Amino acid sequence: MLRVKEAFELERQRRYSVHCYCRCVRMSTSLVPDLPDAEIYLVLDDFGKLGRAYREADPDRADRGTVVRDLIAGEYNNPISIIAFNLAEGWVRDVSEDVAREVVDAARLDFARLPEPTQKFVERQLGEVAPWPVA
Repeated sequence: MLRVKEAFELERQRRYSVHCYCRCVRMSTSLVPDLPDAEIYLVLDDFGKLGRAYREADPDRADRGTVVRDLIAGEYNNPISIIAFNLAEGWVRDVSEDVAREVVDAARLDFARLPEPTQKFVERQLGEVAPWPVA
C-alpha cells in the first residue's frame, strides 16, 4: 500500500512540476509587441470651437514626406505644430520648423501656392517668408 501512495505522490509531483514549467514558459513571453522602427509624424490641428487634436494617421502614411504633401495640398484646417517620434529608439521631437522649411522648398520647386492655413503655419514657424512666382 505504501508503494502505491509513493507512486501516486511522485506522479502528482511530476504533473505539478510539468504544469509549473509550462506555465512559467508561457508567462515569460513578451506582452509588448515589436515596436516599429520608423519615424511617425503627427500634426496638431486647430478645429476652432471644437478644440485641437492630433490628426489620426495611418502609420504607413505618417511619414515626413506625406505630411509635407498634405500641408501643400491643404489637408489641415489650421496646423499648429508637428511632432515626430520613434518608439523603437525612444525619442520624440517638435519638428514644426524643419517641416515648415521643407514645405516652402517643395512648394517653390513646384511653383505651388500654399493654402492659407499652411501659409499661416509656415509664417508662425519661420517668420515672414519671401513670396515666389506662381505659375
